[in-house]
Amino acid sequence: MGKTWLPLLPFLILFRIISNEAAITVGGGVGIGLGNGGGGVWIGGGIGNTPTPTSVSKLSGAYTALQAWKSAITADPLGILKTWVGSDVCSYKGVFCGIGSDAEPLVAGIDLNHANLQGTLVSELSLLTDISILHLNSNRFSGTVPDTFRGLSSLQELDLSNNHLSGPFPVVTLYIPNLVYLDLRFNSFSGPVPQDLFNKGLDAIFLNNNQFEGEIPQNLGNSPASVINLANNKFSGNIPATFGFMNSKLKEILLLNNRLTGCIPEGVGLFSEMQVLDVSRNSLMGHLPDTISCLSDIEVLNLAHNQLSGELPDLVCSLRTLMNLTVAYNFFSGFSQECSKLFTRNAGFDFSLNCIPGRDMQRPQPECSVIPGSGLSCLRIPAAQPLVCGTLLGNLKANRTSSSSP
Repeated sequence: MGKTWLPLLPFLILFRIISNEAAITVGGGVGIGLGNGGGGVWIGGGIGNTPTPTSVSKLSGAYTALQAWKSAITADPLGILKTWVGSDVCSYKGVFCGIGSDAEPLVAGIDLNHANLQGTLVSELSLLTDISILHLNSNRFSGTVPDTFRGLSSLQELDLSNNHLSGPFPVVTLYIPNLVYLDLRFNSFSGPVPQDLFNKGLDAIFLNNNQFEGEIPQNLGNSPASVINLANNKFSGNIPATFGFMNSKLKEILLLNNRLTGCIPEGVGLFSEMQVLDVSRNSLMGHLPDTISCLSDIEVLNLAHNQLSGELPDLVCSLRTLMNLTVAYNFFSGFSQECSKLFTRNAGFDFSLNCIPGRDMQRPQPECSVIPGSGLSCLRIPAAQPLVCGTLLGNLKANRTSSSSP
């Protein structure tokens, strides 16, 4: 399956934040040569055996920031902050130091994943202008994200997942100029998601398991991200009709367990590199667009727990990369021989609780007498012959462009 963003091990992260001439210092332990200059990396507990900085100009601001943050942390059951003593911030546990291009030591990253710290994020953290990573997964931080975070000009990865943060979407994250990874999942953020989120150059967007609501912005397809997870929120309305027209690099999108209605848009087939598409547990209706058959790299397709209808087309079941197809709890009226072959391919195929005659584990007939959304127009492009993806999708893009012209 495609790239799935996971919390990175510190020694792997270092390769992303080190310059050719830089040396990263993370406490005593193991030395690893990196870069053309043969710099050293020390991976250990962050205490002792740390080279003495020749300059403290950049580290003085870091000391101010970290001490201010320490004073706002009210619980430290693992004793992490016992090491946060003295001006040598490079010896602090969870703090990763390096040597900048000007040969001065600097704080390059903070990784406090699973530290179980309780407290708040403080505005002084904006003094850490050299950090590339800030990973705070699985703590108990509450409150909001300080507006001063826009000053984190070098930050590339921000992981605030699995905390107790709340309030509206932290718009300040959209002003962090070099951010490519944004993880806000498993918090209590609420309200709408700003349209500008999908205009940013982010490669990974995780907003799942919050309380976000309202419609998904119409420019969703503008995002260059390879992974977008909006699952387990309260999003409503339609999946944007432009979805798929702007970007073909998306590999995984998860929209499950929201309150989405309407059709699956025709443009979904333009994601030729899509590997995971999950729109389950919504209230989507209508027939599937033929363009789903253009998802030539799809591995997981989950349409379960919606109100989709019609016959499951051969064009979908014949996708050769498909490892799991789930259409359970819909109103599909049948599927053909090609779909039956999924069983012989050892691909997962769950079609239970639909309206397919002669099949076991289907809905009771009275539930199938009235198909939800039977009068819904999904504006499908008619195709009298089997779909030729390149030709039809080329026409689809052309039609989209001409219809949007003045």
